[in-house]
Amino acid sequence: MSESGIFSVAPVVVTLVLSVWSRNVVLGLFVGVFSGVLLLNGPNLFTGMSIMVEQYLVAQASNSSNVGILLLMIFVAGLVGLMEKSGGAAAFASMMTKFITNKVKAQTAAWTSGSLLFFTDSGTPLIVGPLFRPIIDGLKISRAKLAWIIDSTASPVAVLIPFIGWGLYSQGLISQEYKDLGIDESAFIAYVKAIPFQFYSILAVAMVPVVVMAKADFGPMRKVEEDCAKGIVVETTEILEAEVVTETNLQKAKPIMVWLPLGCMLVIMFSLLVSQGFPLDMANMPSNAFRASLSTGYICAAVILILLMRHYDVRSLSGGLSLYLESMSKVVTVLIILVLAWSLGAIGKDLGAPAYISALIDGRLPAYLIPAVVFVVGGIISFSTGSSWGTYAILIPLTIPIAHQFDAPMYVAIGAVLSGGLFGDHCSPISDTTILSATGAGCSQIDHVKTQFPYALFNGCCSLISYVVAGLTGSIWALGLGMLLMVAGLLILKKW
Repeated sequence: MSESGIFSVAPVVVTLVLSVWSRNVVLGLFVGVFSGVLLLNGPNLFTGMSIMVEQYLVAQASNSSNVGILLLMIFVAGLVGLMEKSGGAAAFASMMTKFITNKVKAQTAAWTSGSLLFFTDSGTPLIVGPLFRPIIDGLKISRAKLAWIIDSTASPVAVLIPFIGWGLYSQGLISQEYKDLGIDESAFIAYVKAIPFQFYSILAVAMVPVVVMAKADFGPMRKVEEDCAKGIVVETTEILEAEVVTETNLQKAKPIMVWLPLGCMLVIMFSLLVSQGFPLDMANMPSNAFRASLSTGYICAAVILILLMRHYDVRSLSGGLSLYLESMSKVVTVLIILVLAWSLGAIGKDLGAPAYISALIDGRLPAYLIPAVVFVVGGIISFSTGSSWGTYAILIPLTIPIAHQFDAPMYVAIGAVLSGGLFGDHCSPISDTTILSATGAGCSQIDHVKTQFPYALFNGCCSLISYVVAGLTGSIWALGLGMLLMVAGLLILKKW
């Protein structure tokens, strides 16, 4: 381990420090990549900037496979924006409220609605929250409980779906590492195989119905629920209600504006994929052909939704198209993060960072503990930055080469990165989903963080134990262990 080897991790360290300090992942990634270029090419700032743009940013953004990912993300953002603003998602969620007569049904309906609106993690709190607030208020359920429910069905559900933004973004990072390592497997297949190892994400979603059915609230949440049942109301806010109702035009929107576009999208998408060998011959399917099939499905779904908006007089055709283009523009920051993340991975390899880290942990860390360590590190980074996606951008380019080098179970390691980023995000008071969930539910951010943190930490501990077992066995049965630990732990905590 030479002195230059130590400097090879400098770009990652710079990225981490700046991301945490500024709470801006884009700034951290940009300066991290630039510092790596200066280490490789000398301290001339102007020359370094020119090299960074030409040999890293442009090179990564213009790569054929990467362009396909960037375009697909744009089409996804366009459809998600239409779904959020058309009112169809709110109408669909409203349909779920017709049979609510008690507390269990109300909480279960909120959980179901949030889970079914998987296509919009940021939109879920702003759709489900205002819709269920009057219901849970009438049944004397705390708004902090509603915030936890919708926070558990936003990002945790979205990260488990391989063909929407979370999955496609992560596949872009995985694809680059697989290509560099010569691993002959589709990033999509790798992501799908890693889904059962996203222990925290799965436990976060599954915990809601278990807590609701077993009445197993604990910690500050139990106190808030008991106070609410007695009529003692904690601090609330109503700032979103009028805005959401007006914007989504609930009176004209219909549930068909959700299920028909999404149904057509899936039919078109999988029809095109099956004709090219999916899922039996994914190894021989060109990556761009795969992304073209997904893009076609998203474009067709957007066209159908724009026509439905016109048919139900929600928006004119020109208004729908304008909204579609406006929604596309909102994904620019994500695209920048992707390009910078690819560039950070490339500069790290040029400096020898994966090899240095491998040499650093060789003989010091058993391979089976790599997923558990990655999960903890991911949680710390995400908690500090408030960004799951930023965490993925930093850790995936490091984790995959290390797992490959030490023959650690690859899908477990990938799942650990994805779950670790979500774990820290759930605990972080500066996370966008934390803020949106509190706002959508109409409770204070502090109350949401205070009541959710013990639940997140409890699931994190169950997940950590499962990652140790999965690292040893590589078996999906470790998920069963995590579920068992969660249920048993809740039943014990319920009696305290």
